[in-house]
Amino acid sequence: MALIKYGGGVTQASGSIGGNTFARNRFGNYTRSRTKPVNPNSTAQGLSRSSLAYLAQYWNATLSVEERGSWETYAGSVPGLNRLGESVYLTGFNEFLRSNIIRLQNELAVIEAGPTVLTLPETDPTFAIVATEADQKIAVTFDEDLPWDSEAGAKMYIYAGEPQNPTRNFFKGPWKLAGSLSNGAETGAKIDSPYTLVTGQKIWCYARIQRADGRLSNPFRGDVLVTAGA
Repeated sequence: MALIKYGGGVTQASGSIGGNTFARNRFGNYTRSRTKPVNPNSTAQGLSRSSLAYLAQYWNATLSVEERGSWETYAGSVPGLNRLGESVYLTGFNEFLRSNIIRLQNELAVIEAGPTVLTLPETDPTFAIVATEADQKIAVTFDEDLPWDSEAGAKMYIYAGEPQNPTRNFFKGPWKLAGSLSNGAETGAKIDSPYTLVTGQKIWCYARIQRADGRLSNPFRGDVLVTAGA
């Protein structure tokens, strides 16, 4: 399904219609022929699908009316962004999925009651990475003074993209979960790369902060050239 914005004609579109795919990168809007994506049925894909099915059943069969209502209240107070960069409000069910799918992927318990703090968590403008071939690790730089790092149960999740040629300046995905940092982590902490790192290649990572009450931040990202390391 495509999202289309009308003005004096069509001013912006995102998604696919018929044989055409509409998208945008840093150079502006573009259209390309639609291609059928490969479905590798990977372990990560299987986990995402099973998590979605599990949480849909959990929403209907396990949560109380009051708990579902608390997610609806949270969803109605916290805007997100659609593919056109416009503010939209999700349903309570979708916010429940957004907060808990990532927790199941990290083997954490489901948060049942919606957050009572009606704002998204902070993002980290200082986020940066260093990737080294010698130890095949990604070092994560972040602001230790942000509230999540002193809150029991809070996390920062880090996702990595497959390394690319150093001349590439844009990366849209796909992404793979590289690891997470718990509250109390120190800047410069290292996580294992989910991909083989080779000196001179370029790698992108993005991160999300999740507070203990389940609130999940918008993504923030960084990129770096892989170095040889010690």
